[in-house]
Amino acid sequence: MKTIWLLTFCALAASVCAIPESERENGENGWYIPRPDGSFFWMDKDDAELRLQQLEMQETRALTTTPVKFYLFTKSNPTKGTKITATSKSITKSNFNANNPTRVIIHGWTQSSSSGMNKNIRDAWLSNGDYNVIVVDWARARSIEYASSVVAVPTVGTKVANMINYLVSDHGLRLDTLYVIGHSLGAHVAGYTGKNTNGQVHTIIGLDPALPLFSYNKPNKRLNSEDAFYVESIQTNGGMLGFLKPIGKGAFYPNGGKTQPGCVMDVTGACSHGRSVTYYAEAVSQNNFGTMKCGDYEAAVNKECGSTYSSVRMGADSNAYMVSGDFYVPVNSKAPYGNIN
Repeated sequence: MKTIWLLTFCALAASVCAIPESERENGENGWYIPRPDGSFFWMDKDDAELRLQQLEMQETRALTTTPVKFYLFTKSNPTKGTKITATSKSITKSNFNANNPTRVIIHGWTQSSSSGMNKNIRDAWLSNGDYNVIVVDWARARSIEYASSVVAVPTVGTKVANMINYLVSDHGLRLDTLYVIGHSLGAHVAGYTGKNTNGQVHTIIGLDPALPLFSYNKPNKRLNSEDAFYVESIQTNGGMLGFLKPIGKGAFYPNGGKTQPGCVMDVTGACSHGRSVTYYAEAVSQNNFGTMKCGDYEAAVNKECGSTYSSVRMGADSNAYMVSGDFYVPVNSKAPYGNIN
């Protein structure tokens, strides 16, 4: 009981009990947890995991609802989404077409369905042809406390999977033409979506998967390379807001994966974190990000992968059938960010 009390006290007063700053390793012995204003506070690993356990217990006891909404965009309604539900009436009245591939987009913390990332990725795919683009809105992403949003991730992923399962069973959606695309916390939602579908999702794209409160050595509690036939991670703020160690079967490291050119005075990491979305949207529409194959992720981070371009392009639609390993990606400081025509 004394130990539990002490851990609880430390979790509430992290600055008192925390590991000295010189000994902190973000993602290893604790995490820098983001606040809505862009600042961070440190929590030791044991304290943070206790806090998550407390929140999970509150969720269970309170039977907290976790609302998730879905908006469908197609060539017929490219800018005004149709809200859809898992009912025959809703889907048959919409422009959903099972003959077309489907792309599901999931936003991250503090964002919503109206956030710019959804528009950019939606427009990129619709510029390529006929797709069902489903934008997910999960309200718990807007919780003031980041940890509260983290705790909601498994439930949200299950609800997205339930919608996909319904579209497969009742309306002919094909999993082998389905991509689930998530940014930051949304990348882990995408992972839980893949874990809960009745069959294997073809591709998951993790755009700088969130690091705070997720452990690399607990792959079943985050996005991992087994959550779909192919998982690609585009890692742009590694070691801060995103993972530095490889997450996807194909892991891509623009500018080495930590910081991005053109993100001046990026103290919070938000600019570099968001570049994963910008790069991916450009990659979908222009297929212009050349890559160098690396021996391991550390070589990618240190930009020690030679100067010869591989045949692989970051974000390419064909990657599921040919890509495995870690890749360094040269990028420009302004659009177009890719440097291959």
